[in-house]
Amino acid sequence: MNKNHESIDEVEEGVHSYSNEKGWVKPKEKALLDQLEWFKDQKLGIMMHWGPYSQLGVVESWALSDEDAEWSRDEIDWVSDSEVFKQQYVGLNKTFNPVRFEPDKWADVASENGFKYLVFTTKHHDGFAMWDTKTTEYKITGRECPFHTHPKADICKELFDAFRAKGLPISAYFSKADWNVPTYWAKDMQRGTHMWRGPSYNPLEQRELWENFVQFTHEQMNELLTRYGRIEVLWLDAGWVSADNNQDIRLGEVVERARETQPWLLAADRTVGGTYENIITPEQTVPSDVMHVPWEACITMGSAFSFRYEDTYKSGRELVHLLLEVVAKGGNLALNVAPQPDGRLPRGALSSMNELGSWLSTYGEGIYGTRPVAPYFQDGFAFTQKEGVIYAFHLQDEKVPTPVAFILPYFNEVQHVELVYPNLSLSFKQTSEGIHLNLPSDIKELDKSYAYAFKLT
Repeated sequence: MNKNHESIDEVEEGVHSYSNEKGWVKPKEKALLDQLEWFKDQKLGIMMHWGPYSQLGVVESWALSDEDAEWSRDEIDWVSDSEVFKQQYVGLNKTFNPVRFEPDKWADVASENGFKYLVFTTKHHDGFAMWDTKTTEYKITGRECPFHTHPKADICKELFDAFRAKGLPISAYFSKADWNVPTYWAKDMQRGTHMWRGPSYNPLEQRELWENFVQFTHEQMNELLTRYGRIEVLWLDAGWVSADNNQDIRLGEVVERARETQPWLLAADRTVGGTYENIITPEQTVPSDVMHVPWEACITMGSAFSFRYEDTYKSGRELVHLLLEVVAKGGNLALNVAPQPDGRLPRGALSSMNELGSWLSTYGEGIYGTRPVAPYFQDGFAFTQKEGVIYAFHLQDEKVPTPVAFILPYFNEVQHVELVYPNLSLSFKQTSEGIHLNLPSDIKELDKSYAYAFKLT
């Protein structure tokens, strides 16, 4: 294993570690380098974890793993027998019927509120496919799923088409593990019924069985990459499925084949490192320092990636501050919004998205297409740069009124300072402490801005 790389199998309570930027491998192909620059311009994606598990309002997939039971089954309070629960979970496909599925509305909401791309869970670890795969009946279009007769039953197709129609490209989340297919979790092998996140057998000892799983996985990924239009990113979860863990799915064969027709295709083989981790993916966290490689923080708007009944959502102010920290440190934010089991987006999530979108409509010029610049993010300030302009954001504490005078911790010489809103030139003085500013005392609207921006030229 590369000494600059984090442990590939470090997963704590379902949250993955993320790779060290020193182990990031720069692609050689111009198409991929151009695509990475495009990716870094986007800044804000909407992520969606959705599947039959949303009916229960519990963590997606993980409660199926007996070795993860201690944390993942906290909310399983109606049954004590783990085998009964697992049967209930697997059988959720028989009741999943999201007849209020609104792909066009989802795309409208995302587009109107400043999101630039979609990251959608085509399949989580539980193995339920949200597209019309030919590899299994455990899918949204399977005969046992009541939604299979709906005209929008192929959810991936409907969503991908709706988002592309609004100019929002697609990043396809796919779990390399599959806890439903018998070539990965074979209950008559060494582990019996006691499961963990890996295969129920040793792939080095059961080579034919493992090869069958590899071919199954290749076929599923090939379907997504050939039948569902242009894909920008193949976003791969289950980092323990890797050659270093004797679970080599020969990912390069799939990606390189796909790049023959989609040469721009990026891969995010999270926590694995190497050639096919083009994007590093911190989960539920923001790195402490700037990272000068492509990265994307996947963070939930609510309390979890999956839908929760009566969930609480981050406020517009919290979302703005989170986005500013991510962007100032050089990353993108994939903000997870979990749809309801009926196919709608929760009202609380919509409200916060609207607040974020309203702020971006005023201050987005300092977000999209920018790159990090020192001092990055510190002392309540966030900095970005674009086309010779430095943007300095002051994050507002809702309990503290807008200050009349303060110091921007920026030390390069500037000739002009103005507020992005309301387009007002400001007098200033530069000293060894930074840029001293005085704001007009009558700009009351700034008190409601969450964070406001200065342009330094």
